[in-house]
Amino acid sequence: MLTSTVLIVAAAAFLFLAIGPRVLGYQTSTMLTGSMSPLINPGDVVVSVPVPVGSVAEGDIITYHIPVEDQRVETHRIIEVTTNADGTTAVRTKGDANNGADPWTATLQGDTVYRHAFTIPHLGTVIRALREPLVRNVLMYGAPALLVAGMLVSIWRKPSDGSAEAASAGSADITAPVHTNSTATIHTDTEPAYHG
Repeated sequence: MLTSTVLIVAAAAFLFLAIGPRVLGYQTSTMLTGSMSPLINPGDVVVSVPVPVGSVAEGDIITYHIPVEDQRVETHRIIEVTTNADGTTAVRTKGDANNGADPWTATLQGDTVYRHAFTIPHLGTVIRALREPLVRNVLMYGAPALLVAGMLVSIWRKPSDGSAEAASAGSADITAPVHTNSTATIHTDTEPAYHG
């Protein structure tokens, strides 16, 4: 039962994190720092949806590439929205837990930007733990082995109806009179039931 639950949860997480963004268009990212605490904490997964750049406003939380250094992805709150001379939209952002605004103004590229929809607490921490080599190997080899072992135990523990009838017939023969000139043989044609 526990193994089945783990496998179902793992499959659901895979669909949500790997398939969902491709099919439904949302984006997931793991928060690495406490800059957006207490709303979004380290290890939380941020789910963002694409919205038109022109619809963003002060107070929105967006996930975007910063315009400096390594252009890493950042998830911060918009504190100012301006329109550039060429008609593009620029924003200033700040982490809720940070003392000051981010030291840059970011021009949003393209027609859409990813805006925060909701947060899944601690999921990122679980994902990072699952990527550890030891944990990954245990899940890869241990979970299927436990599933097979559980199936075998359920097969061996459940006697088929034919076996029960044979057992009752055998006990009836014990109480019957014994005839020295005859022999009785009980044949059972039933096979173990397999539950897959």
